[in-house]
Amino acid sequence: MHPFRLLTALVTTLVITLPVALHAQAQTNGQWGEYDDVFEDGARHANIWQWGWTGIYGTSLAVNAYQSSEASDEDDRFDARVGVVKSALALGGMFMDRQPHPAALAEYERLKASGDLSGVQALGLQLAQAEHERRGWGARVGSLVVNGVAGAVIAADGRESDGAINFATGMLVNELQIWTQPNQASSAINRFQPANLSLGPITIPGEYALNVGPQQLGATWRY
Repeated sequence: MHPFRLLTALVTTLVITLPVALHAQAQTNGQWGEYDDVFEDGARHANIWQWGWTGIYGTSLAVNAYQSSEASDEDDRFDARVGVVKSALALGGMFMDRQPHPAALAEYERLKASGDLSGVQALGLQLAQAEHERRGWGARVGSLVVNGVAGAVIAADGRESDGAINFATGMLVNELQIWTQPNQASSAINRFQPANLSLGPITIPGEYALNVGPQQLGATWRY
């Protein structure tokens, strides 16, 4: 081949290949950045949630313990003793049933260090499933039982309306606890769906994302 033609072919190849390589690298860096946000923000939110609700239930336990012996009204002392039991159970639950996000972040960092993107994707799906379960009806059964018994005990003391208020208040607090949990993985799940693009005999692995806006609905595929 003529030297000039050879040089032209090499330059043309570099011009075509280099932008593709840079684009692929940018895509990979962008993927890791998105996963960083999901797992790091989730762990940070989980720690704030954990200590925040632990403080709320710990304070409630201390106040109820004081009121159970020091309140001037007998009914208030009775209700406070019921509150002591409820607060103690809720506080124990905070220590026994911890959020999965801090452990998921540690596993994510291990997978990222090894470049295991498919493992990270699977971990994200598992975390999203755990978030979904922690918002499901199963998360309400324990609170329903505890608050139902507490309300019934107060109602059996001859104060049906107070029992109903106690039950409703306890369930409301439980709902707030459930819906303030981290849900970063669930919110981002559509950005991490694996997909393959087939062009005849060629299959290109990648991911797709759903894009939902006020006046548009679409999808984006990336490799």
